[in-house]
Amino acid sequence: MSKQKELPLLTPEAAAPCCEPLADHSISTADAIALAPAFKALGDPIRLQLLSQIASAPEGETCVCDLNVGFDVSGPTISHHLKVLREAGLIEGARRGTWVYYSAVREKMSALAGLLVTAEPATATATA
Repeated sequence: MSKQKELPLLTPEAAAPCCEPLADHSISTADAIALAPAFKALGDPIRLQLLSQIASAPEGETCVCDLNVGFDVSGPTISHHLKVLREAGLIEGARRGTWVYYSAVREKMSALAGLLVTAEPATATATA
């Protein structure tokens, strides 16, 4: 006779997952590949501040001449950070004379925000 304990048989109810699988709600591979460069670009504090300044500009855009103020880095460094944000699809630039005016790409920012906002659990909405 074996000294091992017999495990109880699982009923279908006990074997069922307690909630929906996470894979059903996760981002697709294509979307992850498309959005990863934008998140990577925002991993630098200066770029995050630049995007914040551009996105919050009252006219919807801001001149590069106004972005150089408030940073303890050189103009070429600011230009590099703006290039990274532009290549990531977070901002667009339009040249007017000698200045470039930058505006945020709202669609890309909305896509990023959509990943960061979590839905309320079903139990929280049911009790509210």
